[in-house]
Amino acid sequence: MSLQQKFSPSPEVLSESQNFLEQNPDLKWVEGFVFDINGIPRGKWLPAESAEKLLGGGLQMPRSAVSLDVWGRDIENSPLVFASGDSDGVCVPVSPLAQAPWHREKTAQLHMQLYEADGSPLYADPRAQLQRVVKRLEDLGYRAVVATELEFYLLREDVDHLARPRPVSDNDAELVPSTDVYDLSELDAQRHFFTDVRTACEAQGIPADSILSECAPGQFEINLLHCDDPLKVADQTLLFKHLLKGVARSHGLRVSTMAKPFGDQAGNGMHVHMSLVDAEGNNVFNDGSDEGSELLRQAAAGMLATANDAMAFFAPHANSYRRFQESSHAPLNLCWGYDNRTTTLRVPASAPAARRIEHRIAGADVNPYLVLAAILSGVCYGLENRLEAPEPVTGDAYQVESEQLVNTWSGALRRFEQSPLWQKYLDPRFIELFLLLKRQELLEIASRVTDVEYQSYLHRV
Repeated sequence: MSLQQKFSPSPEVLSESQNFLEQNPDLKWVEGFVFDINGIPRGKWLPAESAEKLLGGGLQMPRSAVSLDVWGRDIENSPLVFASGDSDGVCVPVSPLAQAPWHREKTAQLHMQLYEADGSPLYADPRAQLQRVVKRLEDLGYRAVVATELEFYLLREDVDHLARPRPVSDNDAELVPSTDVYDLSELDAQRHFFTDVRTACEAQGIPADSILSECAPGQFEINLLHCDDPLKVADQTLLFKHLLKGVARSHGLRVSTMAKPFGDQAGNGMHVHMSLVDAEGNNVFNDGSDEGSELLRQAAAGMLATANDAMAFFAPHANSYRRFQESSHAPLNLCWGYDNRTTTLRVPASAPAARRIEHRIAGADVNPYLVLAAILSGVCYGLENRLEAPEPVTGDAYQVESEQLVNTWSGALRRFEQSPLWQKYLDPRFIELFLLLKRQELLEIASRVTDVEYQSYLHRV
């Protein structure tokens, strides 16, 4: 078997990519990349003539490329670096070639996944972990229908006198703090940016739906349409983040999906809507009632029971934990409810056929592969063990006495390491690698003394 046959993408990806090349003979560049454990794209730019080679497994990258820390450094003592000679993996396309219209020269991008030389998925690629959990759910007889809602700040390219970012709608003269929730004038002020975002989404087949102004000046949310392929949804969410940043740069702006870029403003979340369908395509959360089926309650119970085990995925960075504050619309304790935005899990008001659960923990700084893997692992856990959900919460969930979400990065990593759950649902080698990576980042952050500490303590204590 030739290299091209061994690492050929799916027939759909191959056909769409070849059609794209035929329709774009003036293409200049192809950007081939994978997404690492932090959701950062890592790859190469190649001349357009290399496109056919890329479609046949012609791009190789170090296997360690998907496990670099957030600053792009190797993990110390990683089994993928010196211990194994830092060998290459093969990049296999998982999304079709698509134009990246924000580039000055005509450029296409090719989203890929890293595979081992023997043709098996590389365990270190986070996409492979979601593949494992999706397969487990399918073995139970279900497919997950999921959608993501991504919040972000649109920022000026310049910073203020303290080197802090500034939102596009920042007004130094404004005396009354505002949030501008659902303010159409905020959208209208950035209509050229959002028009280009919509154009880029159409070029890349990303199903962007509604756009709204969120809970802070310069903060917006764009929702992606639901799909019964969680891998595709995670692909599209990461490609969408990449797209947002590219379009913003072409406008002289910046986009940030950092969980809490401003201490006194709303954080950025990534809510996930999820339901299950059976082999006939029926929504098994729907039993015709307003409450939903027993399977819905088992799934909710599983997600609540495993949420703290997964906090290292839902809140993967030091800054992530700043988002969890009382009355902030970010959850603090483990509870669920109907049409209640103060709970961890919300069952939105809808027609029975659209019955679903909204998972509200994750920030926008996450890797969607790992978030969906964690959510669906929780669903499997609830269904496999026929768990019973607690009573749904009505009113202010911030005042409810229940188990709290883990609220520190070090605590989340300890809980992740000690949890028996991940040995059951994820590749143990990935668990080890993830912990090495995140502890390396934690140590780096912990070694830095902040400006507020100097201002508060240097000459006072």
